[in-house]
Amino acid sequence: MNARGILVIVSSPSGAGKTTLTRRLLAEHPALSFSVSYTTRPMRPGEQDGVDYHFVDPATFEAMVARGEFAEHAIVHGNRYGTAKAAVEQALAGGRDVIFDVDWQGGRALSSQWPDDSLKIFILPPDLATLADRLRRRATDAPDVIERRLRMAIQELARWDEYPFLIVNDELERAYARLRDIYLARRIRPDAPAEADRSAAAHAQRLVAAGGA
Repeated sequence: MNARGILVIVSSPSGAGKTTLTRRLLAEHPALSFSVSYTTRPMRPGEQDGVDYHFVDPATFEAMVARGEFAEHAIVHGNRYGTAKAAVEQALAGGRDVIFDVDWQGGRALSSQWPDDSLKIFILPPDLATLADRLRRRATDAPDVIERRLRMAIQELARWDEYPFLIVNDELERAYARLRDIYLARRIRPDAPAEADRSAAAHAQRLVAAGGA
């Protein structure tokens, strides 16, 4: 019988870099698969249906909710997002690791359903100015959307203490090395307890205080 897979949950405020880091981990570890979520938001330039997201209309999404097909679903920035339950359980039962790039709401819902399988990691920006700059440099969003995302990002920072592992994304290579080490350590020693990163926790507390969240 195969050992169960790992549910790698990577969360962060918008602009903190979780998508860049998770995609790099996927590229280096082909055995790790990406969970493609469903969303009602419009497709952005360069995105592909079934690769970045499963893009569906609100009626289709609501029908899936009514049938109980989602492991988690939430409204984020006015759009709906959800993760299909059956695909996750099939992968884990087959011993395959699955990585999720989700916000704290999704992370909480997923870890509550698969507590023994979950590896929860929170990505922190180096400071609020850098976070704001990253959001404003995104050409895909309108200015009012960016400002709304920034306000929400500051609120999301306050959820850092729901995650056993914290990574400060102040330098990409260092942040990625930390993410890779956390993942590989879990594969080698599934029952090893999380070691508190006091410096990262102190950094998170400073960010929350600076943002007034």
